[in-house]
Amino acid sequence: MSSPALSGPSAPSKEKTGVGRMLTRMKTIMKRAEKRMSISGPSKATPSTAKSASAEPAAAAEAGPSGSAANKTKAKKTDAAFPDAMRVPRMQLHEERARKLGERFGLEILPSEWHSIEGDALRVNKPIRMRVHRTCHECKTDFGTAKQCPKCDHVRCTQCARYPPKRTEAEKLAARERRAQVIKEQKELAPIIADWDAPKKVFILSRPSKSGGQDLVYKKPRQRLRRNCCQCDKLFVGGSKACSACSHARCTDCPRDPAKKDKYPYGYPGDVFGARSVPRYKCHQCKAKYPVAAPEGTACTKCSHARCVDCPRLKPQRVDPEPDPEILKTIEARLAQLKVG
Repeated sequence: MSSPALSGPSAPSKEKTGVGRMLTRMKTIMKRAEKRMSISGPSKATPSTAKSASAEPAAAAEAGPSGSAANKTKAKKTDAAFPDAMRVPRMQLHEERARKLGERFGLEILPSEWHSIEGDALRVNKPIRMRVHRTCHECKTDFGTAKQCPKCDHVRCTQCARYPPKRTEAEKLAARERRAQVIKEQKELAPIIADWDAPKKVFILSRPSKSGGQDLVYKKPRQRLRRNCCQCDKLFVGGSKACSACSHARCTDCPRDPAKKDKYPYGYPGDVFGARSVPRYKCHQCKAKYPVAAPEGTACTKCSHARCVDCPRLKPQRVDPEPDPEILKTIEARLAQLKVG
């Protein structure tokens, strides 16, 4: 099994705080130190190591000027990028942190075993700012966060000077006007941002009515389907399948306007068979269609099955027209002429 230091991070049930966190850090530091000691143990100097050790100072001497020049160039670039920053050694920062942690928890921490102490860190010194300063009018001492003077124990009153002073009504009004002017300019000169998720606008074409009523709205022309009853010649209302006058069920004999017999030769979907409808059957074995009004016992043109009681009658449905045999013959003749022998 791997040790807790080498295993992956586990999700703790409760976050450690205070002394527990500090002890965990110290354990990690000690394990790292032990690991360094085990890796860099005492070893005997061999001739090859002696040669390499003697060669290292020479190489360092050769690479020294170029390396220092590169570091100086890098430092100059950093100083130019941050002119207000000052360089502080990392050793000093880590020593201060270790001292504060030692005073708080009573532990002895060596910064060299904690973090990398090489190089410098950039720091910018900024004064602590307070938005409002008040001065005691008796001893001229600045107030802190409390309302009592820290020097003469005077309670802050209206005579104590305030910096910055309170604005007058005219100054507040001028500030509001400036703010309103800035907001107006931002609205008028707002940046143009493409809205990729904008919904499609629906344009409605309309024109005023000649009679002065509701506006006329343009709509695409539609083909209205009308079905009339074959018994009383009344119009079926709203796509209903029963006549409102004689309660006749809509059948295949009821005329349709416009009529499309080429697409619906057996009737229209939803109709019942009428008295004048010509029956059509299909083979229950190969699903091939029998000729119009084929009597029982007629042989199927595909599988030679004689029409029987199990062969169903074709229901009213849409049928794609079959290709004309004459046109097929013409196309085959043209293809035969294009063949190269």
